[in-house]
Amino acid sequence: MQTSVQRSPTTGLLLGLIITLAAVVAYSSYITVQLAGLRKLQSEMVDRNRKDSLELLRVQNDLNSVALAMRDMLDAGEPYPLTAWSAQFERMRADLDVALRTEEQLAPADRTAEQRKYLSQSVTQFWEAVKRMFALAGKGQDAEARQQIRLTLQARQESLSTAVSRLLVQNNEGEQQAAERIAQIYDGVQRQVYLFLTAVLVAIVLTSLYLIRSNRMIFAQLAALSEQRSELAQKLISTQESTLRNISRELHDEFGQVLTAIGSLLGRAGKQMPEGSKVREDLQEVREIAQTTLDKIRTLSQALHPVLLDEAGLVDTLDWYIPTVERQTGLQLNYEKSGSPYALESGASVHVYRVLQEALNNVSRHSGAKEAWVRLKFSGEAVDLEVEDHGRGISPGRNGRGIGLVAMRERAELVGGTLEVRPGATGGTTVHLRIPRERAEAHAE
Repeated sequence: MQTSVQRSPTTGLLLGLIITLAAVVAYSSYITVQLAGLRKLQSEMVDRNRKDSLELLRVQNDLNSVALAMRDMLDAGEPYPLTAWSAQFERMRADLDVALRTEEQLAPADRTAEQRKYLSQSVTQFWEAVKRMFALAGKGQDAEARQQIRLTLQARQESLSTAVSRLLVQNNEGEQQAAERIAQIYDGVQRQVYLFLTAVLVAIVLTSLYLIRSNRMIFAQLAALSEQRSELAQKLISTQESTLRNISRELHDEFGQVLTAIGSLLGRAGKQMPEGSKVREDLQEVREIAQTTLDKIRTLSQALHPVLLDEAGLVDTLDWYIPTVERQTGLQLNYEKSGSPYALESGASVHVYRVLQEALNNVSRHSGAKEAWVRLKFSGEAVDLEVEDHGRGISPGRNGRGIGLVAMRERAELVGGTLEVRPGATGGTTVHLRIPRERAEAHAE
């Protein structure tokens, strides 16, 4: 079974991240430019127009003061001579000049040169006319001076007031235009915010969908690989058991029969030799060696695959195997059985037997314990095998990853069971295998 190589989502995620960051940077730059333009517009136009309008109002107020003074000068009942107003006009002129200079500095950029020139010339002409009027009054020609006020000065003052009013109106219109431009900028920024948020949400949704799709494909591939691994493990274990069974049978049948025949022939040959002869003693010694070899081969055959497991079942096999392990290893094994035994499927019996073998090997080789407890329990729900020792336990470095432990877990999974390896309360290790009864009896004979 071939499986396609799943491309890592890292490239796509990095690309999405780069695009998102680029969008954030671009949007931030856009907002920065817009806000900078907005601040410039407010500072250079709105604030400047307001300050300029205040100075124009100051100019207009000075012109109104001049108009009131000229009205009083034309009053026939006024007790003061016209020359008495000279000092007041000088103060108003000084204040008006300061206001005009300040206003000229604050004038908006859209004011034309003609407007500036007109205002400056009108003010100059007005004060020249005032100077001529006071010159006539100084010569005692009050009637001519008042005539100058009525015909020239009042007209020029009204013209200046009108020009200043036009400038105020122009400033107000400029403020309105600036307010409209600011509102447009805010509206544009708001639209851009909505568009940016929409784009970010779309990017997040697309990235999430990509992640979901990639994860589903990866998990599907992992599930397929896990299934293949389980199938491969089952085939390997089945092949291993088949190989061990064949080797065991060959040792038991072929070599066992050959050694049995050799022993029988040596026995008959020895009987034909004279009593007490050297040849008879040698034949007897060779016969004992053959018998010892035969016993070792039978033990090895049973260790590879006990024939008793196929013929008598798991319980009888364990009754034979546990005392054998005690003799071979010197361990003291406390064997406990509980529940009503029932026939197990041959594959389940083999796996229980192999788990017990591996667990007892670990106790003998690694735990340092001299005593262990083996418990076999039959219940209506499951078959439980438990091996407990009070030795040094599993070292943290191994963390349950030894080959033997992995093999035990594989065997447990093959029969739908679970394997738990846990440390004891006072040290040591407990191995607990549990196989559901419906799996253990699935193919009971």
